[in-house]
Amino acid sequence: MAKKTIDQTEVQGKTVLMRVDFNVPLNDQGEITDDRRVRMALPSIESVIKRGGKVILMSHLGRPSGGEGDKKYSLKPTATRLGELLGSPVHFATDTVGADATAKAAELKDGEVLVLENLRFNAGEKKGDAEFAGKLAAMADIYCNDAFGTCHRKDASMVAVPEAMAGKPRVVGHLVAKEIQYLSDAISKPGRPFVAILGGAKVSDKINVINNLLGICDSILIGGAMAYTFSLAQGGKVGGSLVEKDKVELAKELLAKADGKLHLPVDTHCGDDFGNIAGCNKKVVPAGEIPDDMEGLDIGPETSKLYADIIKNAKTIVWNGPMGVFEKPPMDAGTKAVAQAVADSDAVSIIGGGDSAAAVDQLGFADQVSHVSTGGGASLAMLEGQAFAAVDLLDEA
Repeated sequence: MAKKTIDQTEVQGKTVLMRVDFNVPLNDQGEITDDRRVRMALPSIESVIKRGGKVILMSHLGRPSGGEGDKKYSLKPTATRLGELLGSPVHFATDTVGADATAKAAELKDGEVLVLENLRFNAGEKKGDAEFAGKLAAMADIYCNDAFGTCHRKDASMVAVPEAMAGKPRVVGHLVAKEIQYLSDAISKPGRPFVAILGGAKVSDKINVINNLLGICDSILIGGAMAYTFSLAQGGKVGGSLVEKDKVELAKELLAKADGKLHLPVDTHCGDDFGNIAGCNKKVVPAGEIPDDMEGLDIGPETSKLYADIIKNAKTIVWNGPMGVFEKPPMDAGTKAVAQAVADSDAVSIIGGGDSAAAVDQLGFADQVSHVSTGGGASLAMLEGQAFAAVDLLDEA
């Protein structure tokens, strides 16, 4: 699945249209509260401008609806921040394919950068519209995809634009190249034992992942609220825990075909007030024995030990979803124990974006794992075994 990268492409005097993920959090004043996604795009951008190329950056931000309130989703703050990080001015177009964008794209000089306004301000982006894509494609000589977080989508900037640029170089940036390397290698040729750790609230979000990984993994460790749906499927008592009653039969089917690979918690840390976890009544009970007036909020200490032992011997680890309410101590203990075990292991460890990435970051383990994915939904889709049109049509290495 290796794709040609931006570093392997001649860019001198050429214009590169680069899809980045600048979907950053903004406060009410329109200021960026976390610029990580802008910083992560720097290696690909610098690869072009340092070699005498021009860069036009396109991204979405938020979910604009087409109304007056959309101004808060402008990409202008990201252009300003990027200029500060690069130490040189970055141009900003007030539209995507209109008069301002086309004029500024045409005036761009070697080594300069232009950020287009939010792609989703144009209805053609979400629709995958070929006409909209054609106008974007006409601005550049090279297409570069460095937005892994949207690789599983069929948006115009992801699929229709590279289609419109057939015959021109279509490559991946640093981020996407790294994601593909780690995730596709893990699935196609994992070191064994291969352990998957799956948490989060819903079995329904992870059905396809579990199904796919049962055929690839040696062990799947289940945590988070979805463990309670499995517990219900085994006839356990789950109290007021978050469960998907309509997915109990499905959980039974998964357990029946798991062949001993699916590991469920043996004990549960529960509490009687989700709104006041620190101050509420708490106790650890055996799995499937949660009192009626309590809900499960984390895996228990015995489960933490059991999971840590399995993780210790792993050669490949994929983790998607926390083990409990990791934002609220003491219900962060299970996630912390698993994170510590992953950090201590010699395995190739891949953390699949979203809450897992936030947990690893918050707990201070981000630099002790092999790879933290930049796309929760995209990494899940890859673990499901989905093909990505946005990646498949790019040039082979």
